[in-house]
Amino acid sequence: MKFTKTFVGALLASAALTGAAWAECEVTLKSSDTHPDGYPTVEGVKAMGEALKESTDGKICIEIFASAQLGEEKDTIEQTQFGVIDLNRVSLGPFNNIIPETQVPSLPYIFRSVDHMHDVMDGEVGQEILDAFAEHDLIGLAFYDGGSRSFYNSQKPITSIEDLAGLKFRVMQSDMFVDMVSALGANATPMPYGEVYSSIQTGVIDGAENNWPSYDTSGHYEVAKYYTLDQHLMVPEVLVMSKMSWDKLSEEEQAAVREAAKKSVEVQRELWAAQEKASEDRIRAAGNEVITDIDKQPFIDAMGPVYEKYVTSDELKDMVARIQATE
Repeated sequence: MKFTKTFVGALLASAALTGAAWAECEVTLKSSDTHPDGYPTVEGVKAMGEALKESTDGKICIEIFASAQLGEEKDTIEQTQFGVIDLNRVSLGPFNNIIPETQVPSLPYIFRSVDHMHDVMDGEVGQEILDAFAEHDLIGLAFYDGGSRSFYNSQKPITSIEDLAGLKFRVMQSDMFVDMVSALGANATPMPYGEVYSSIQTGVIDGAENNWPSYDTSGHYEVAKYYTLDQHLMVPEVLVMSKMSWDKLSEEEQAAVREAAKKSVEVQRELWAAQEKASEDRIRAAGNEVITDIDKQPFIDAMGPVYEKYVTSDELKDMVARIQATE
């Protein structure tokens, strides 16, 4: 569904502020997230809001619209660029076709572990990627955990790359993700997150790929019983702010926003780790088949063409090399 700037503006203007906290603030930043209330990314932004309100003596607050109330990610990105939405937590995938630098942490098997990903994204490379958003009317603030993504489907256990042949998987609306699935011999179907459940249920697609909490909280585990821990992607989530909204703040307020976002990262990561474990426990208890005995090397070897296609400039090749060299 395509949202116009006028429509979303009217929606935001008519939304009731359910609590005295927002009414007391001089500035209320509207923040969007596709995930439901209670999800680690939503709770991370709540923590940011608390820190920001405290550091600005109650001047600036954050109001969160979770569960895709303002639309799916592609639409909310555009509205954030327009300045209608102030803050937005988005997966990096939808930015891949817009901001080349975001393609690097989105590459399959680029990170060796969660700790490796944290070290990279909290360091120089991560800051370079955040800085790249500025040319697209967005301010990159922080990276949240998005977990490791694996395939799940309704048809059969996947224990080898051959088992993927012919299966139809939903992917985020990113050319790279389409090419990744194609390189593995499966068929990629880009579609919004909110359409996945019914599409698996009705057989439009056979499955999707995502992390433990998303597989759990979306209910996808109910219609796709086979979950294969191939962990092909470990893509961070990104928190961005509209440059139009950013420019309305003083330098002191901008610094407060950055610091609050930075503080929220630790909260989000702790919640993420707990959520991931809880989701895994629920899925296993539900009786779903979790496949862990899998040789990843053929999957990794199949990614050569994907790297060749997307890591083309000297700058991106250097970024990949620096990530691989990070201890």
